[in-house]
Amino acid sequence: MNWLTNFVRPKLRALVSKRETPENLWEKCPSCGQMVFHRDLEASHRVCPQCDHHFRLSPSERLRQLFDGGVYERIEVPEVASDPLKFRDSKKYADRLKESRTKTEEQEAMVVAVGRVGGVETIIAAQNFGFMGGSMGLAVGEALIKAAEEAVNRRAPLIVVAAAGGARMQEGILSLMQMPRSTIAVEDVREAGLPYISILTDPTTGGVTASYAMLGDISIAEPGALIGFAGPRVIENTIRESLPEGFQRAEYLLEHGMLDLVVHRWDMRSTLVHILSLLTHVEIAGELPAMATNAPAEVAEISDPLAAMPPDAPISQTAEPGDGGSTSEQ
Repeated sequence: MNWLTNFVRPKLRALVSKRETPENLWEKCPSCGQMVFHRDLEASHRVCPQCDHHFRLSPSERLRQLFDGGVYERIEVPEVASDPLKFRDSKKYADRLKESRTKTEEQEAMVVAVGRVGGVETIIAAQNFGFMGGSMGLAVGEALIKAAEEAVNRRAPLIVVAAAGGARMQEGILSLMQMPRSTIAVEDVREAGLPYISILTDPTTGGVTASYAMLGDISIAEPGALIGFAGPRVIENTIRESLPEGFQRAEYLLEHGMLDLVVHRWDMRSTLVHILSLLTHVEIAGELPAMATNAPAEVAEISDPLAAMPPDAPISQTAEPGDGGSTSEQ
C-alpha cells in the first residue's frame, strides 16, 4: 500500500490533473480578438500590437507614463460621505464601493498627483474607469477641486485625464452638483493664467463630457476614444436614424472641430512636453522628444518655444528636466 500511496497515486494525479496556469498572462484585445502576452502589452503601453487598440489604463499606469521618469507624489484629497443617500438597487451602494476598492486597490475613481512633465511642475488628475465606470460623484468632484486648488497654489499647469461613464446615479443630485463645481474649479485655474489640458480617453461620456472634460485650453484624445454625452445606441433609438460611421469617436470629433489633437499613447508624453513648454514659457534644456505627427502645423514647426512669444512677453525661465524650475506667471 505504501508503494501505491506514495508513488503510483501521485503519478496518476499528475497525469490527469489540469496544469495550473497563472492568471493574466494573456489578455484578449476587445477590438481584434487577438490574445496578447502581458509583457508585450506592457512594453507597448497597453496598445494592441495587432490593431493599435488602446486598452484602458489604471491611474497608476497613466501617471507613470506621463510624469518624467514615472516619478510623482500623490496628493491627498478630502474625504466625503461614502453613501449619503443610503442608496440601494440590486445591491447596496456601500457594497459596490467596497467591491470597487478591493478590485482596483484605490479609494475612489480619481487620483491626483504632482510631478514634472518635461521639467515643468504639473498637477495631473487621472480617472479610473475600473472604479464603478469612473463615474463622477462627491469624491471625484472633491478630487478635481483639490487638483485645481493645488495647481493655483503651486502656479502649475493642470492636466485632467478623463475616463468615465458620467455622473454616479447612486448619489443622485449630489453627483450632478459636481458638474458646476468642477466647471468653477477649472475657471479658477484659467483666471490664474495657468494652462488646463484635457485628455479624453475611452470612454468619456455623460456629465463628465458636459463639464470639465471639454473645457481644456487644449483638448486631446486617444485614438478611437468614445466621446459624447448620450451613447450612440440611445441616440439612434431616440431619433430613429442610423448614425454616421465613426460617430462620437475621437477622429470624428477632431474632423468636426470638437478636439484639438488625437494623439497616440506612445506620443502623448512628448506632445505634453511640447505644449507645456509653449504655454508656460519655460524652455526645456536639451533635445525635446519628437512631436506627434498630427499636431497643428503652427505648433509642430516651432523648434524654439521662445520664437512664438510676443516681444513684450516676460523673460522665460530655463528648466532642466527634473530640476526645480517653475513656470512663469501668465
